[in-house]
Order: sequence, then C-alpha cells, then structure tokens
Amino acid sequence: MKKSYARRIKRCSTVRSVMVRPQEVTLAPIPPPPAPVRDTVAGTTATTVYHDTWFDNLAIGYLSRQLQAASGLKNAKPGYEGLIEAAVAISRVFRLETQGGIVAKALEQAMPSYIVTMIKVMMPPSKFSREYFAAFTTIFFPWLVGPCEVKESEVNGTREKNVVFIPKCRFLESTNCVGMCTNLCKIPSQKFMQESLGVSVYMSPNFEDMSCEMIFGQQPPEDDPALKQPCFRTKCIAKQTYGVNC
Repeated sequence: MKKSYARRIKRCSTVRSVMVRPQEVTLAPIPPPPAPVRDTVAGTTATTVYHDTWFDNLAIGYLSRQLQAASGLKNAKPGYEGLIEAAVAISRVFRLETQGGIVAKALEQAMPSYIVTMIKVMMPPSKFSREYFAAFTTIFFPWLVGPCEVKESEVNGTREKNVVFIPKCRFLESTNCVGMCTNLCKIPSQKFMQESLGVSVYMSPNFEDMSCEMIFGQQPPEDDPALKQPCFRTKCIAKQTYGVNC
C-alpha cells in the first residue's frame, strides 16, 4: 500500500516537473535599424549618408574656417556639421542684405588673388571655359553639394557640356531652408563666378526634390523663380532647429 502510494507521488512529481519546465525559445534576429528619414516639401525621404574622405574633410574644414573668419562667428564643430553651423550662424545673426556679401568675401579669401586673376585672364568666356568649369565642379566639389554629373544644353545653336546636375544638394538637404540656399549659396556663388572668375552661371534649385542645375554661360534671369519660393516653415530644419529667421 505504501509502495503504491509512493509510486503515484513520484509519477505526479514527474508530470509536474515536465509541465513547469521552461520551453526552449528561438529568438528572431534583430532587424537592422531603419534609415533616418526627413520631411521635405516632396514628402518624407531617407537622409543621405556621406562618407567623407580625407580630401573632403580637408576642403570642408577649410571652407568652414573661411566662413567663420569672414563672419567673426566661431564654432568648434568638426566636418560638415561645422560648415553648416558656420552658415547657420551667418543666417541667424546678419540681415539678408549682408549675408551674401559675407559668403562672397569668404570665397574670395579662400582662393589666392593671383590664381583668381590668372583664371579670369586665361579662360575668357568660351565653349572650352564653360565645359571646363562644369567638369571641374563635378570632380572637385561633391564634398560640398553631393554627387553630381555633367549634362548637355544648347548654346548659340550648338550642344555643349556646360550643365552640372546635382540630384540632391547636400547643403540644401542639411538645412531644408530656402533662405539659406538662395542667400548663402546661389546668389553669392553666381556673383563670385561672374565678378571674380569672369564666367556667368545660373543656379536653378528645385525645392521639390532638392536637385539643382548649374548652367555655365547663362545669366540669372531678372525674374528668378527661385527667389519667389516661400519658406518651408514647419519643415525648415534651419528655422525649427536653429531659430533662423528665413
């Protein structure tokens, strides 16, 4: 009787131990984090990730220091973030009428005067100079504006490779600011190229997809549609993050 009762107790204990034994769980692999997104006029898009080379960082740092020297506003941020901070400081502190002049001064200081004079004398307006400036931009300035390519357009009835197409401008994407694009990039760059290097260029940004065209040999129109573009307001990173009055 006692042996039979002991066997029943042992059987029940075995059943209970099986019932409470933890189940083996196979964990699913952790999915990779989603790409960062940013709101633009065109909608929500993935933010471009750049891997700057040593040359890129050298050029970015040099231009950032020139902007800081021209404005008198210093910052200690490295890389492209420091360049954007220098531009934001100009946009936040100075009036619209003076912002372009500060950037133009920085561009003039960035290039030795004898090189500027030599380029202006040796490369007068021509098909060669227009195509040269377009090719030069695509090779040496992706660190500033992002990847770009040369395209053709018609000049005086002939086809020339005088257009630089930027699918997504790095500067515009970093700020999402119409005012900073026009006042700190477009207008001073057009002025510097015309007055210092002797070549006309029309920069035509597309604020819907953040692309831009640089058309060498073309004067900016008096009724420039880019200058009529309203602020992005709630989607303007410069306004929302840095308090820029654009």
